[in-house]
Amino acid sequence: MMISHKLKIIEQMAEGDGLSQEFEELLIQGVSIDSRTVKPGNLFIPIIRNLDGHDYVKEAISKGAMASFWQKDHPNPPVYLPLIFVDDCLQSLQNLATNYRKELLVKVIGVTGSNGKTTTKEMLNSVLQTKYRVHKTAGNLNSQVGVPLTILGIDRDAEVAVIEMGMSERGQIDQLTRITQPDLAVITIIGVSHLSSLGSREEIAAAKLEIVNGLQNGGCLVYNGDEPLLAKGLENIQKNTSILTISFGEGKLNDIKFENAVTNSDGSYFSVGDSKFSILLLGAHNITNALATIAIASKLSLNSTEINEGFRSLKMPDMRMEKIDSPFGFTIINDAWNASPVSVIAAIKTFQELTGYSRKHLVIGDMLELGDQEKVFHLEIGRDLDSDKIHYLYTVGALSNLIALEAEKRFPMGTVQTFLDKMELAKALKNKVKKNDVILLKASRGIQLDSILPILMQ
Repeated sequence: MMISHKLKIIEQMAEGDGLSQEFEELLIQGVSIDSRTVKPGNLFIPIIRNLDGHDYVKEAISKGAMASFWQKDHPNPPVYLPLIFVDDCLQSLQNLATNYRKELLVKVIGVTGSNGKTTTKEMLNSVLQTKYRVHKTAGNLNSQVGVPLTILGIDRDAEVAVIEMGMSERGQIDQLTRITQPDLAVITIIGVSHLSSLGSREEIAAAKLEIVNGLQNGGCLVYNGDEPLLAKGLENIQKNTSILTISFGEGKLNDIKFENAVTNSDGSYFSVGDSKFSILLLGAHNITNALATIAIASKLSLNSTEINEGFRSLKMPDMRMEKIDSPFGFTIINDAWNASPVSVIAAIKTFQELTGYSRKHLVIGDMLELGDQEKVFHLEIGRDLDSDKIHYLYTVGALSNLIALEAEKRFPMGTVQTFLDKMELAKALKNKVKKNDVILLKASRGIQLDSILPILMQ
């Protein structure tokens, strides 16, 4: 099961102190940072974010938590409760996870990248489950808090753990990989997300490559070989380490590459060497994610039959090229979980290539966190839209208006509409869409474009 130790051992693993002797033998089972969902036996960790978890320590213990951390700079600790005193709650959470990881025999796969992390994580989980007991990152718990929580939730009998790692600045992947100590690591793609904080794609690539810093001796990095910045960054890393590498992608020089790719409304079909594969997801970008999965699965001794079995049982989270059939006979492809130029281009390319529909309606909201180049990226999206393959364009947001301005130069009059209000957009779209049409929804998460679905579906 998840981490289970007596409280004195937890204190040592977290590098805390001050635990009263009377509480040393209490048994901790699992951890929680949320007093609303704490379970009996949990260790409560009062993380300080928008709210201060210390305000909820008493509540958590009243609901069954066995003990809690208490950060030393906080006054008036309830000393009659089982408390471990720490200098920093987040750091002690990470210390606890790092030391628990060392106790586990599990083979850890770390997954990072600008796009495709969650898709690849889900593919790996589905495929590897055909042969192993697998633990995976729940939801998007891929942060400085989420990754240690994921580690601490691993059962001791798990054979493989697939752990997604996100970041917003340099040094964060380094921190997470040293906690997880992966045996295998994946870098999916380098995009332009976080340009506002990192400044350049070179810096983004360097930040993602930090994942090798925690790789076990003899570990293997599986990376997107179509991205020259990764290959260039690896040249310097490989001079000083003994890691193995496997490249994947469309380019002929990759170790694992796909051929004979076909995408239709049911999914994607492709070959790798003499083996044929199919996934129930649309688009060449998802074929690329599948290549990373095939590379890892092959390293873990799965054959093509087992891999295909895993692909067939894949269930993706909502809002990732999610196909929704409306009661009115049209189809919605909901890809509104997030958006960057790379993922928007990939989604549009897939959408433009779809066949079997009468008319295509593209709905795009703003792409966020792109720094001082945000206007350029939006203009480029509009410039590249194919008016022969997309019949109607709807944009929502001030930045996406730039997409419309470029598209209007080539699209027929009346086929491009701009909105600042999502509900106005939804009404206009509902009035225009007909049976056998298809709609693509794409925007950054902050736009919450999926909120228009209820209007379209009723």
